Amino acid sequence: MSFEDEWGAAKGAAMRLNGSPGDPGRSSPGADLSVKQDHLGAIGHAAYGLHGRLAKDGKHARGDSAVAAGLLTAHHFHTGVVLANVLETWDLQLRTLLDAVGHISNHLDHSVASHAKDDAEVSTSLAVSKISEYFT
Repeated sequence: MSFEDEWGAAKGAAMRLNGSPGDPGRSSPGADLSVKQDHLGAIGHAAYGLHGRLAKDGKHARGDSAVAAGLLTAHHFHTGVVLANVLETWDLQLRTLLDAVGHISNHLDHSVASHAKDDAEVSTSLAVSKISEYFT
């Protein structure tokens, strides 16, 4: 399967998920995506673990690559400049990926905490309204 075919299939699946209630791709009218708090927490934890591993393992070959690029450049090999450019690009892409994974982890942690707080407020307000019924 080519990249274009895979990308088209992924876009089609995303369009079905984001469709309007009248879309034929929806399984039931008015259905919406749902997720449980523990699932969000697990995904956030996995993203946090991935961030830690990427931060460590993504720089594994940096030192040796920098030394190789320097030695190749010192001996007038054009490959040294190219390797230094590859290393710089790798570092930029790694930082971008680390930022994205960190953002996902932080957002999911915040979502779990925020939803738990909202649930507690709703629960408290329902209990207070139920008590109020007895005083009126």
